Amino acid sequence: MLPLQGITVVALEHAIAAPFCTRQLADQGARVIKVERPGVGDFARAYDQRVQGLASHFVWTNRSKESLGLDLKHAQAPEVLQRLLGQADVLVQNLAPGAAARLGLSYEALSGQFPGLIVCDISGYGDDPARPGPYRDKKAYDLLIQSESGFVSITGSPDEPAKAGCSIADIAAGMYAYTNILTALIERGRTGRGKRIDVSMLESMAEWMGYPLYYAYEGAAPPPRAGAAHATIYPYGPFPTAGGHTVMLGLQNEREWAAFCATVLQQPALATDERFSTNSRRSAARAALRDIIVSCFAALSAEQVVARLEEAGIANAQVNDMAQVWAHAQLRARERWVDVSTPAGPVPALLPPGASNARSVRMDPVPALGQHSRSILSQLGYTADQINELQRDGAL
Repeated sequence: MLPLQGITVVALEHAIAAPFCTRQLADQGARVIKVERPGVGDFARAYDQRVQGLASHFVWTNRSKESLGLDLKHAQAPEVLQRLLGQADVLVQNLAPGAAARLGLSYEALSGQFPGLIVCDISGYGDDPARPGPYRDKKAYDLLIQSESGFVSITGSPDEPAKAGCSIADIAAGMYAYTNILTALIERGRTGRGKRIDVSMLESMAEWMGYPLYYAYEGAAPPPRAGAAHATIYPYGPFPTAGGHTVMLGLQNEREWAAFCATVLQQPALATDERFSTNSRRSAARAALRDIIVSCFAALSAEQVVARLEEAGIANAQVNDMAQVWAHAQLRARERWVDVSTPAGPVPALLPPGASNARSVRMDPVPALGQHSRSILSQLGYTADQINELQRDGAL
């Protein structure tokens, strides 16, 4: 029995933040009923066609769910939702700000009828009516939140800022929603009462920005943009080797600096060079030190550099592309890839971090749009004739 088996989640979701949250719940055994607009579905279904004709974002965030096609604005939709919520433990939604409330799906509107229901609202800037703030109704996409949270300002090269290459603001909000829902389920087990959870993408990213925020406390200068290097520790980052390859390395203390000089650079006297005798001095003189390191590595292959780093006990890594990650020896040795079904056939999926094997989590198919509509409605007590009528009326 999986930890969340017996928990039912109704998800009014699209894009990434809420689907990523509910996929975590599904991974642990929760039944997730994903409500989608008939004929269109979650708009993330149409982001691209990179996975055998399916969208990469959608395949990533929507396995192990049931898809119910339902037009939320249809006159019959409130009755369907009432029946659904009568059997649900959690409602997760990331509709436009205020949209759930207008549909009668706010915690305040539902808690009297469903006192045990946990309602998790995910939005860009927070959707608490008591503290709306001036940004409550602004549209919020991942890039915009990366910008508003200050992340973009400290990421990139000295000449140009950059966003993260994946949807980290959505991921942050999704994971905080997930952990808050788990906490609320534990709390409900003690009190019998549900609660409202208000997760903001901005607040999620601001929490992740804790180090640079404190680094720039009371008007101090923020960490400089340093590309793939560390802003304040040196040497720490990518260095070219012979053959056009790159090795990533990182030093943490003076003992490692001495070992780096002696074993990797084979210049032990450099360890006591006044220009580089502390991390602060190395960071200030990083251009000169980089020239020394690059000159040494130019005569060495990436394999030779890594061998020296390993001998010296210096942390290092390859700068892998996506094909190399798919084929990563460590992921394969730990058997982290398993096949999941999709409407386009099986595709590999990564086991959730922390899962010991494929039997310890749920790895069920990615649903087709509306695939489970009839079975869900049947379980809610609708007859075949009633379901057909709902379909003819355009509700499904």
